[in-house]
Amino acid sequence: MNETAAYLGHVASRLQDLLGEELVGVYAGGSFALGGYDPRRSDLDVAAVCRGPRSVESKVEIGGALRHESLPCPARGLELVVYTEAVVREQTLAAGYELDLNSGRAMPFRLSVAPDDAARHWYVIDRAIIRERGLTLEGPPAREVFAPFERETLLTMLSESVAWHTANADARLDDTVLNGCRAWRYVEERVWSSKVEAGSWARQRAGDPELISEALAARLGNERLDAERVAAFTRRVQRRLKDAGARMGRAPS
Repeated sequence: MNETAAYLGHVASRLQDLLGEELVGVYAGGSFALGGYDPRRSDLDVAAVCRGPRSVESKVEIGGALRHESLPCPARGLELVVYTEAVVREQTLAAGYELDLNSGRAMPFRLSVAPDDAARHWYVIDRAIIRERGLTLEGPPAREVFAPFERETLLTMLSESVAWHTANADARLDDTVLNGCRAWRYVEERVWSSKVEAGSWARQRAGDPELISEALAARLGNERLDAERVAAFTRRVQRRLKDAGARMGRAPS
């Protein structure tokens, strides 16, 4: 067992110890599940499902037990989101989490115990990916726990994610491009893929393949991409999302 797999096993074990019979399941998502994991750059995305709401004290205890200082993460950091079973079994567009923990050697510590819908798209997309591609660390298969989302809902969420990258000054331009590639591939093929895999797919189809190549190369360095070319690319992705939504009778707003 490699270091990352062992770490994920420890995460699941600690959640089992903390939640006992209240724990429904623990699932790895993100780049680890999608085959694009690189410990130098990637986070480890984990979702846990519990039977009912947790007290603030329980949420703080979970955050303390899983933060990097308590259980060192071999990746850039751990992104742990805990949901109730009721939330993940519904097609809710709310963030809906009980707690959201970010902690790692290269990640600012954050523990949120009240959901923030300002960035709801990340949580909806993550739940959709876990249902389709998630790796079960504890409990029943993800498809038995996480509800499916309608395609038009996911188009809207992907549109929001592209807009978030465009508006967020802290977002890396290579992430902006590769997130757009992931959205584009989902529009065309209804496939969830890692950012690197999506970039390789898009490079064969993009009007500016050099931009995609630069974004892929920048993941391991500090190269700067041209902001105007990035903006032009994201506008094209947004048009594809809007056109796909319109064909279904409801365009992403």
